[in-house]
Amino acid sequence: MTPAVKILTPKYDIADRAQAAGGVTRIDWADNEMPVLAKIRERFERERPLDGIRVGACLHVTTETANLMRTLIAGGAEVALCASNPLSTRDDVAAALVDRYDCGVFAIHGEDTDTYYRHIDAVCDIRPHVTMDDGADVISTLHSRRREQIPEIIGGTEETTTGVVRLKALERQGKLEYPIIAVNEAMTKHLFDNRYGTGQSTMDGIIRATNILIAGRTVAVIGYGWCGKGVAMRASGLGAHVIVCEVNPLRALEAVMDGFEVLTGVQAAARANVMISVTGNRDAVAGEMFDVMQDGVILCNAGHFDVEINKDDLSAITAEREEVRPLVERHRTNDGRRIHLLADGRLVNLSAAEGHPAAVMDMSFANQALAAEHLVKHGAGLDNRVYVVPEEIDAQIAALKLESLRVNIDTLTDVQRKYLDTWEQGT
Repeated sequence: MTPAVKILTPKYDIADRAQAAGGVTRIDWADNEMPVLAKIRERFERERPLDGIRVGACLHVTTETANLMRTLIAGGAEVALCASNPLSTRDDVAAALVDRYDCGVFAIHGEDTDTYYRHIDAVCDIRPHVTMDDGADVISTLHSRRREQIPEIIGGTEETTTGVVRLKALERQGKLEYPIIAVNEAMTKHLFDNRYGTGQSTMDGIIRATNILIAGRTVAVIGYGWCGKGVAMRASGLGAHVIVCEVNPLRALEAVMDGFEVLTGVQAAARANVMISVTGNRDAVAGEMFDVMQDGVILCNAGHFDVEINKDDLSAITAEREEVRPLVERHRTNDGRRIHLLADGRLVNLSAAEGHPAAVMDMSFANQALAAEHLVKHGAGLDNRVYVVPEEIDAQIAALKLESLRVNIDTLTDVQRKYLDTWEQGT
């Protein structure tokens, strides 16, 4: 689909355009760790598969995201970007995207809720043909307050578990109005980004915010999906005793088999020095859990929205509070205990650190770029459903990543292929 009328590059709302030079330097540094996306960008520059397409994106405004935006623009797209989390925005990166890369950006670090939603509306104002979400806020806006734009949309992509959950709920209700590719479900996304990226960056955020020693502590990881597995693995590697909390019996059993202690949330809260929510759901830390927590416990969220830790429940038992370090708020409870909340319950890995390393985001954002290309080519033939990333795209990204690492693998012989394609040959 190519629109008949081109809409001019949107205006911007950022903190300080003068920070652009520093942003360019950091974007280039990340680009060195993103060879797969660089190869896709080179092809996009030649082939221009997104010519005439407007892309509206709500993602973390980081150096890695900047390289995705560069790739979409290289492919011919007109792009507007807003932040999916106010505390993850890097103002110098936003400035560089506006000043050097002709990208519309609506994001300011620490913006309030009203500004956040005003920026989402600004992205929708470009009347996108393709949406890119990290939490489904753009698609939710289009499905609620801006439904008149839906006929113009080819399809969208979703980056996170939380967003995929929301969109599958929309699909089950028969209310999903355009096709979505769940980038989060790509093997080259959740096996690496979710596990290795979240694991490393979460522990990085906790250490930067608190400067505590992890070794010898008891760390409770709430949720044992791919992100939770990564956090548990990294905490254990740093010398912590790890407790896992789960509601899914298969994942709980897997955690046991992986060598972790599995307890209920209340049991874990009574023993943990650090509690990390990684569920993608609300109220993972709530109610009675606060009543039994140890003095000095550290709470943080590495799932998605700031509803994973029930801050109302925490406030209800708080006698006084103070910021004792940047992004560390101490709640003194009515019975004298100290509970430390990191980054106001927002994503600790992006609020207190720099998010996932570029090397894993390379694969995630390669999925985003190729999914956008796939939607432009094939979106008209897709139903209004949530789709996984096509296997050929997943395989292509894995092959490009291996190539960049100078890793060679074997290929099947003709005899082996024939064996796999027949039932006559047995033992």
